[in-house]
Amino acid sequence: MLNVLVIGDIVGRPGRNAIKEYLKIKGKQYDFVIANGENAAGGKGITPDIVYEFFNSGVDFITMGNHVWDKKEIMQFIEHEPNIIRPANYPPNTPGRGSTVVKLAQKTKIGIINLSGRIFLPTLDCPFRIAQTLIKEIRKETPIIIIDFHAEATSEKVALGWYLDGQVSAVLGTHTHIQTADERILPQGTAYISDIGMTGPRNSVLGVKKELIIQRFITQLPTRFEIAGGETIFNAVSLKIDSESGKCLDILRIKESFFG
Repeated sequence: MLNVLVIGDIVGRPGRNAIKEYLKIKGKQYDFVIANGENAAGGKGITPDIVYEFFNSGVDFITMGNHVWDKKEIMQFIEHEPNIIRPANYPPNTPGRGSTVVKLAQKTKIGIINLSGRIFLPTLDCPFRIAQTLIKEIRKETPIIIIDFHAEATSEKVALGWYLDGQVSAVLGTHTHIQTADERILPQGTAYISDIGMTGPRNSVLGVKKELIIQRFITQLPTRFEIAGGETIFNAVSLKIDSESGKCLDILRIKESFFG
């Protein structure tokens, strides 16, 4: 049995502090920890220093999304750091990689795929076709495969979940920063949730000071975003995966708060 924790979009310093607190308390109960880090640096992108901050906090692996290139220093770093991936459906020759297989203790291997949706996001290659190609290769090494599907539309996420049911261990949505209550195990053993949610300021709009976002909606003028403070919410899912078959036996939605 493999116990995996997957943490939703981490927003700024408040989100980074929350994962430190959570993993300090509960990290030992997980065999592997994955976190979406595309909003970790001030709400947009990630830096090498923050990547290592995550690793030192107990995160084993980082996935990204549409903000992957927002910090220029990541361009070369992502080529050489094996435990961070960007969406696999970026064009060929894009820096970094979109999937990998990680070796755990006792010869167990876990495959991880990062994909980006195409509805209301930049139009990339088809995530459905890319997924099939990558799954075929990864299953030569392991049946345990987790997909972070960074997408806006729930219809696109649900469709991919059904499309890949029985082929992967989990299809987990990220990007909207709003945790959904539709976690389930699909009939062929694939865990699914439309969005894991956000790890960042609770009293905000997707992690940003709510007053700034309200002003932007009312005036339609450009607004400089600032990360909110106060109470921080920690959103994640824990998965129990059968190491032999790769089927997910349980998915638990996690929602906790931290103060300070």
